[in-house]
Amino acid sequence: MGTVFSFDVRGGDPDAIQAALRQAVADLHRVDEVFSTYREHSQVSRLARGELTVEECDPLVAEALELGAEAERTSDGWFSMRYEGRLDPTGIVKGWAAERAARRLAEAGASGVSVNGGGDVQLLGAPGAQRPWRVGVSDPLRPGGLAAVISAAGVDELAVATSGTAERGTHIVDPRTGRSAVTDLVAVTVVAPQLTWADCWATAAFAMGSREGLRWLESLPDVEALLITAGDEVRCTGGLASRLG
Repeated sequence: MGTVFSFDVRGGDPDAIQAALRQAVADLHRVDEVFSTYREHSQVSRLARGELTVEECDPLVAEALELGAEAERTSDGWFSMRYEGRLDPTGIVKGWAAERAARRLAEAGASGVSVNGGGDVQLLGAPGAQRPWRVGVSDPLRPGGLAAVISAAGVDELAVATSGTAERGTHIVDPRTGRSAVTDLVAVTVVAPQLTWADCWATAAFAMGSREGLRWLESLPDVEALLITAGDEVRCTGGLASRLG
């Protein structure tokens, strides 16, 4: 997926956790093989060319496409699985794959799990009895600085995902035009229970711009967000303060 994944796993039987970790890593490699749009012979590339049907693909493909279709409906098309007229579900794959990996480890008995996929994080449980997971949000305008720290205090699962231009430059597409999204934003960080959706909503809101994006994020249940404009203006959803720490 062109990025680095890291795992922080607490508690559980060491043998069971090691086995689950090996399987989680193998699953991530499998997802990359199946969904890569850069590999000519990946299943998604062949599906896009009409050489395979969804039914002939790995069952993961149908699952991801169904989730992507739900994201498109919820965002009124601002999240899209098409790029230049071609099927491209990669916008949903990274967050979904990281969340799947985290849940595999939790199911193996881990009491606390953090899976970080390229800066997008799925948290389950807690790292210790008396302290929650905390995630720093990079300041896109001040390299090395933090714009906020998100706390998972009081919840069993939390995800933090950021879309923006600081790390990868302009790469988010406006689905209405098919060209790079030109908005007043440099970063959108979304906090939600599941990374699958947090990642999608951050991408969609960035494409919308700060005004429409914030209004839409406010309408979503169990979602908070931090939006930073190129003019260094910070806009937040009403409940974000409860997650800062």
